Amino acid sequence: MHQAVRFAHEHGVKVYVACNIYPRNDELEAIADYMGKLGEIAPDAVIVADPGIFMLAREVIPQIPLHVSTQANITHYRSALFWENIGAKRVNVARELSLKEIKEIAEQSSAEIEAFVHGAMCISYSGRCLLSSFMAKRDSNRGMCCHPCRFRYTLMEALRPGQYYPIMEDDRGAYIFNSRDLCMIEHIPEMIESGIRSLKIEGRMKGINYVAATVKVYREAIDAYYAHSEAHTVRKEWLEELAKINYREYCTGFYLGDPDQLTLNYNKSKYAPGPYRIVGKVIGKTGPKSVSVDVRNKFLKGDAIEILTKKGPVQTDKILDIVDEDGESVSFAQTNTTVVVTLESECCSVNDLMRIGVKG
Repeated sequence: MHQAVRFAHEHGVKVYVACNIYPRNDELEAIADYMGKLGEIAPDAVIVADPGIFMLAREVIPQIPLHVSTQANITHYRSALFWENIGAKRVNVARELSLKEIKEIAEQSSAEIEAFVHGAMCISYSGRCLLSSFMAKRDSNRGMCCHPCRFRYTLMEALRPGQYYPIMEDDRGAYIFNSRDLCMIEHIPEMIESGIRSLKIEGRMKGINYVAATVKVYREAIDAYYAHSEAHTVRKEWLEELAKINYREYCTGFYLGDPDQLTLNYNKSKYAPGPYRIVGKVIGKTGPKSVSVDVRNKFLKGDAIEILTKKGPVQTDKILDIVDEDGESVSFAQTNTTVVVTLESECCSVNDLMRIGVKG
């Protein structure tokens, strides 16, 4: 963590450390020691849910700002004022709130308001769920949720063991707890104008493609709003990019008060063109049209690829040649190797991602 925070700060990136579990008595001493170490590492903030941990942090690391986790279940402005009055700089409000309710909280409290803008949603109250604890002995409130709400379920009658009856089914199975994913890309102005100061993407258990694509799209949307707020429009490429990551049908959750957005996920998204697989990350330039690539998945000479850049639309290109670590030209690149790739164009930069469409 020392190295990660130092690296992030050298590149102008803030680091927030989550310590939002609900601990037991025998863990408090270890948490106090952990807080002391965080004081030496100096992240930009620590995210807390439990009042006792908040008090402990105020004692041990008073110099580090504290943010309140969504698991603290802040649903009204008096709760926000409570946390603000004991030292919270930012509060992450409950996912169950509408934008109207969030605006009222922002008007009453001077603490920064953070809210989720994209990603998976728990079919529970502010993430407080015991399914994982009962089914897998993994406490969701202690960072170990196995996502049983995403499991496929059937119904079985006690006297007929082995005979399973679907509860509600499509061609993929029955998913009685399966919420849709939140996507507010079409409502960035409403979120900002409600007083929200930080937009949170749910990225737990997600890969580099998911994180890179969502952060890129929402960064562009936020910047576009502040550049031309009165003429803000949703770009087609934003919708297309968010459709290329793994997701369950998108919705706007509770924000807009639309009950049709809260139904379970049984349908495929209207935007989904098909899945994509990350095949590599650009780690260096070796020539005008050649780059060094950290290979994440196998790809072939002649493959058509997409290049996810830091800014701007996704670029299309073609792999003309692959040279392995021994300097030999090869017909394919294998996972967990480093190769030099020659492309048709010069559109690649360091840290760009290469991906390939995966057919049905």
